[in-house]
Order: sequence, then C-alpha cells, then structure tokens
Amino acid sequence: MIARFKDLCLDANDPLALGGFWARMLGGDVADAGDDDTRVDPRSARSNAESIWVNRVPEPRVGKTRVHLDLRLADADPAALLADGARLVREPSGDATWWVLEDPEGNPFCAFPARDGARPGPFELVVDSIDPLAQATWWAGVVGGTVEYDSTTASVIGASGFPWDYWVFDGVPELKTVKNRLHWDVDLVDPEPTALLAAGATLMREPVDKAHWWWVLADPEGNEFCAFTPRPTG
Repeated sequence: MIARFKDLCLDANDPLALGGFWARMLGGDVADAGDDDTRVDPRSARSNAESIWVNRVPEPRVGKTRVHLDLRLADADPAALLADGARLVREPSGDATWWVLEDPEGNPFCAFPARDGARPGPFELVVDSIDPLAQATWWAGVVGGTVEYDSTTASVIGASGFPWDYWVFDGVPELKTVKNRLHWDVDLVDPEPTALLAAGATLMREPVDKAHWWWVLADPEGNEFCAFTPRPTG
C-alpha cells in the first residue's frame, strides 16, 4: 500500500452555493475552508458521507463528467432531492433502476431507490475508464483492497480510508479529454510520491509553498488526484 484515500474535491464557480447544495444532499454542514472555498462535513459518525472540499475555479464545466457519486435514497423516489435543487436528467428505464440527476453547476450523480438494510447516502464513487480492470488493479495497488470485475466494470472494495462500499471503474469507449471537476485526494505513506511515480503515476505539479504543500498527480488514464503528506510547520 502506497497511500490512503483521503477525501473528495469538487470544482465550483460558486463554492458557497454548491457547497450548500451538497450539504443538503448528504445531510451535512457547510464550513468555510478559506480562500473562498467551502467544505461539506458529515454531521455524525454514523454517516457514511465523507468531507467534500468545494474549490473555486474560474472556468465553467465543459465536456463529459467522468467521475460521479452514486447515492442511496431514503425514499422510493428523488422528490426531496429535486425540491432541494437537483435537476432531473433521466428517469429509471429498463435495467437502469436509478435516476440520473445534476447539481446546480451541471455535475451529474445517480440516485438509487431506498432498499431494506441499506443506509441512505453515498455508497459508490464511479469513474469512467477505458480499461476498468487495469484501473481498479492499479488503484488497489496504491490504496489496498480487493478487485471484483465483470465484462464492463471493475470495483475496488476495502481500500484504506475509502468511506463508501465500492470504488467503481465503469467501462466507456471514449478517452478523457478535459480536467475532472470531481477528484480525490490521498495521504502518502512515505514523505515523497516516489513509489506512486514508480508505479505509473504522472507528476503534474510539485508543492508550491507551505500553503500548497501537496503534489498534483494523474493516474494511468489521466485522472487528476492530489497526494498529501503532513502539513509543514513553522
């Protein structure tokens, strides 16, 4: 294991508004993260939500979103989510038993109907992938866990620090072309990302200063992620 899953980060043109929306979706609270950013924190240890950092960016969302969350509803339909500001993109149809929704900045997510014994809230992080098995195997090598797969998807289960049931890599035909608006962070086991780079990660940016002390990397299919060590002191 090279790293531990840390949290999610979401690009936003209006972090306060978008943070408020996701706080309502996840039953969390909005915190001021500084520099015009916000953070959505779960309200209790019983929640299977994780903190989501909502970071201001100047550019609008463009292109297909390749990373999204799947949520389990507390009810039979997403009426409460729609009342809180979600937009309906697609209703269940055929084998697709879930609703596809969008947040106010156009980021899609999926909502699955309530199920006995299943806790409401996020239960999957889904990443579009050209080679799902290779991607799941690579990330399991980074953060631990086991890989399950079928003909079109592969999932990492039990990764270190991962707060949800499944980390799913879903097969798609198209290559990644634009920056992901939703990305994940990891905490490094070692003080440098040497092992990650040796495993096949690409370095995109080194630490800039004590306020930006993390590395920005990309996985083998170009998905951006940040790698952290303990924050410098002094």
